[in-house]
Amino acid sequence: MSASVKTDLAKLGARETAAAVRDGKLSALEACDAAIARIEALDKALNAVVVRDFDRARAAARQIDESRKAGDPRRLLGVPMTVKESNDVEGLPSTWGFESFANVDANRDAVVVQRLKAEGAVILGKTNVPVALADWQCENPVYGRTVNPFDPTRSPGGSSGGAAAALASGMVPLEIGSDIGGSIRAPSHMCGVFGHKPTYGIVPLRGHGFPGTDGLDVPLAVVGPMARNAGDLIETLHIIAGPEGPGYHLILPHPRHSRLAYFRVRVIREMPGVPIDADTAEALDAFVAKLEDAGIRVTDSTQDYPDLVRMMEAYIRMLNTVISRGTPGARPIDAHEWMALQDEQLAVTRQWERVFESTDIILSPIFSTPAFVYQTEPDWSKRQLPVDGQVIPFGSQLSWAGIATYAGLPATAIPVAKSKSGLPIGFQLIGAPFADNTTLRFAHMLEEEGLTV
Repeated sequence: MSASVKTDLAKLGARETAAAVRDGKLSALEACDAAIARIEALDKALNAVVVRDFDRARAAARQIDESRKAGDPRRLLGVPMTVKESNDVEGLPSTWGFESFANVDANRDAVVVQRLKAEGAVILGKTNVPVALADWQCENPVYGRTVNPFDPTRSPGGSSGGAAAALASGMVPLEIGSDIGGSIRAPSHMCGVFGHKPTYGIVPLRGHGFPGTDGLDVPLAVVGPMARNAGDLIETLHIIAGPEGPGYHLILPHPRHSRLAYFRVRVIREMPGVPIDADTAEALDAFVAKLEDAGIRVTDSTQDYPDLVRMMEAYIRMLNTVISRGTPGARPIDAHEWMALQDEQLAVTRQWERVFESTDIILSPIFSTPAFVYQTEPDWSKRQLPVDGQVIPFGSQLSWAGIATYAGLPATAIPVAKSKSGLPIGFQLIGAPFADNTTLRFAHMLEEEGLTV
């Protein structure tokens, strides 16, 4: 192993690690052992990697070293990574934070995990989640609390909070999260990493279901990549996306533009009744100014937008129906009421499609504040979020997630700035349905121009 690779190993991205293994500059076992050493050294303070599978990871790395040939085409060759605890890995529990599932191991890998392994990824273990994946905090009675690498009193976000903390602290270069209410985007924002919420339906969900279930894909929910750079997001999405089984083939449109100056951007600065704090507003203004300096056309126009208040109300109704399924005491809705919700959802999606005829990217905050101090109140209806001296309902933050989630749009989270106290601030780049390559390519070009942090 060369000295330069050894020195920079903790900073290498997924593609760089794979290239080093492919070229023989680094063995898969060396990459695996180095990542394990980082986890053992750093995770005691963070509690991010809560399910560890180091023996099998080392065995997988050895097998890669034995099978590797010159020019090995596997795109994640020897890349050590973790996955969110809710993704099934054969032989490991997927508790979703529930004690009752702590001793129930998955009997097969999730489709996404299968595809990662087929491309040479080495799965070291799984990262922490809140109970039922239902919080922007990351704590449960099985594994305890994960803290933010920038401030241990604060949340790393949720529900992919352990994933974001593992990335931000340098333990692993790549992660898989999931998102129904901002669960990829909020942790990416709060920990200063990149994340991508794919267009609904393009990444198979089998193996990411509530423990003990294997049925209908959950409406609104997606599985997607998280990383420390945009290029790794692009590579990983192309690996995990695509239908399961024969008969269909996914062909995502190419990025709309090849130069930054060609992009047309609209900004959503506040959602109705949901303000952002001064640090976030200042970061957004500064970022917009940089985009304009790069020749990008930026506007605050709301022309042709759906009614955002009505849209959010419909999103919350649909979300509550989805997440309360099977909950004792939940009020089920009849089929006709559900179909009416779907009709309204489709109408909103079509409205956004018209907006994206003249717009490439919708830019917005991901959360009203940087990472917040952990809250102990279990009842969301009683929680408040402090925003520059005022308090707003904690659940109001679903407004930021819902812009993309309700209509099934792709959204790429990018780290852009730091608050005055040094906490990360990220924004989301939202695109038209199936325009994942456009939001990801835009994020990559911004990174190449030094416009992300």
